[in-house]
Amino acid sequence: MLFNNPELRDLLDIKIYVDTDDDIRFIRRMQRDVNERGRTIESVVNQYLATAKPMYHQFIEPTKRYADIILPEGGANKVGINMIEAQLRVI
Repeated sequence: MLFNNPELRDLLDIKIYVDTDDDIRFIRRMQRDVNERGRTIESVVNQYLATAKPMYHQFIEPTKRYADIILPEGGANKVGINMIEAQLRVI
């Protein structure tokens, strides 16, 4: 949500959007909510479909247009991570 605020965006030297597949985000949420928060699978699925996924697509995903770098595949993108790391060393 940081990228939604123009004043904050202007303060950033580099803006990176870490893009992760919907399925991966859901699996991570499911594991966290069931294992750490004691929620049921049904409650996690219902909440994800009713609010989390629609809100992501409405509010979060559109902000990637403000990013200088879009990193696909999240943390699994080693080439992209290495490129970002090299660029950050220059800054």
